[in-house]
Amino acid sequence: MTPTLTPESRTQLLDKLEATRFDVIVIGGGIAGAGIAREAAARGLRVALCEADDFGVGTSSRSSKMIHGGLRYLAQGRLGFVRRTARERNAVHAMAPHLARPCWMVAPARHWMQAQGFRCALAVYERLGGVKRDDTHISWDGAELATREPSLRGDAYGRAVAFREYLTDDVRLVLAVLRAAAESGAVLSSRTPVRGLLRQGTLVSGVVVQCPVTGREVKVRGRVVVNAAGPWVDCLAALEVQPPAAQVVVSKGVHLVVDRSRLPVEHPILCMASDRRWIFAIPRRDIVYIGTTDTAYDGERVVWPPIDCADVGYLLEALGGYFTTEPLRPDDVLAAWAGLRALPARGVGKSIRMSREAELRVGPGMLLSVSGGKLTGFAGLAASTVELVGRLGEFDLAPGPGTTPLPGAAIEPAVDDERLHQLYGADATNIISLGGGSLVEGAPVLTGEVDWAVNVEAATTVEDVVYRRTLDAWHLPRHRLNLAEAIADRMASLLSWNDHQRQEQVSAVKRRFAAELTFSGFDQNDT
Repeated sequence: MTPTLTPESRTQLLDKLEATRFDVIVIGGGIAGAGIAREAAARGLRVALCEADDFGVGTSSRSSKMIHGGLRYLAQGRLGFVRRTARERNAVHAMAPHLARPCWMVAPARHWMQAQGFRCALAVYERLGGVKRDDTHISWDGAELATREPSLRGDAYGRAVAFREYLTDDVRLVLAVLRAAAESGAVLSSRTPVRGLLRQGTLVSGVVVQCPVTGREVKVRGRVVVNAAGPWVDCLAALEVQPPAAQVVVSKGVHLVVDRSRLPVEHPILCMASDRRWIFAIPRRDIVYIGTTDTAYDGERVVWPPIDCADVGYLLEALGGYFTTEPLRPDDVLAAWAGLRALPARGVGKSIRMSREAELRVGPGMLLSVSGGKLTGFAGLAASTVELVGRLGEFDLAPGPGTTPLPGAAIEPAVDDERLHQLYGADATNIISLGGGSLVEGAPVLTGEVDWAVNVEAATTVEDVVYRRTLDAWHLPRHRLNLAEAIADRMASLLSWNDHQRQEQVSAVKRRFAAELTFSGFDQNDT
């Protein structure tokens, strides 16, 4: 049986939320909330998860799409953290090999001494992380580097060190983890924002959610409530006590998408920016994405934070000294994304100096709030959180799921289509069996993907599909306008939209496309 996130009906879902007395209620449908729901359900608890918007809509769909091994923490002397992070990466690969794909990350070196410095650091890192012999770093001299990465400036970078990193599709990982939670009995609800907390005496005993689709308000009762709302953790904590102590500080990360013909790299490349931060240029079929920035953010905590000209200039400038191609300009950017990171509030300082480690806090009403954490370490964070839930709720917990494969897990491609395998793993065969052919000529997207998104992965808008199910908004930017129209046609058939509803969906996603590029004056109508 295929584990599904799509309820039989909205009414039945709300009825189940209202009628069930849950052991634990999780607020937030990003990777932290998804991991906690999976862990808790697998350990025998009755779980409800409530997400204000679409699953994975915020931080968990705006990363650099990598399962990091924690190499950057080596320079800080945090050997234990490096060891744990590297092994967490191995765990993600075991759970979903198609969503933790090994690649060679290339670190260009200006001279022999710099290359030796990279190699020494990597040797320590690989030993700590238990990296297999076949995955240990390799060195390229000038001739090999010129063959493997001909667009790099050979006069400036005469050698390189390549080491293993893992690429992912972050929001696809979130969806797989949520499906595993559903398979273990968790009740998962998107588009049910929390409007208040229920109390029994002084203790938090549930949440009040409101469904914007039906307008219905529902009281969801549970023994322990976990606040895993990412950048919005403080907003939820404020419902427990006023004024709340700051639990997170927020930084913003921006990525840019350009055509691969403008930056013809063959491997992910490390480049050093003007402030000596490392950024990445990562190829993905016909595009390359570049990121990330890491700047303190004190604006409104929104799902789609703005992309400033300064963000774009910072990233494009960093590439200028590395490649022989004509320097990239803002009007080369075909798409872009920005996301907010929530970091534990452990004092004052620039966000780039703050830890990505997670923190658990129990409020005066026993609301358990989770702040920080990394995509790579979601399973460890979930295990620690559920252990604390067990103590707070006095539950007898069954053994955890460990590295049990997630839905779709597949090492070898089940179909002869790299794109489908990377997105769906073993489920690619199910999608092909749905039929329907290509949505748009020249774009490798199938009608069956829309059916799967709606019927299995709870997509209800065109934005859900194009940004967080197929990822076409960023992977296929030159086709995304036509894809939005075709996806809307198919969803109208599946969800019984009238012409007005269909056009509203298309208009909304086109506005979203245009908003990504307001920094450059790029005209979407030209695509």
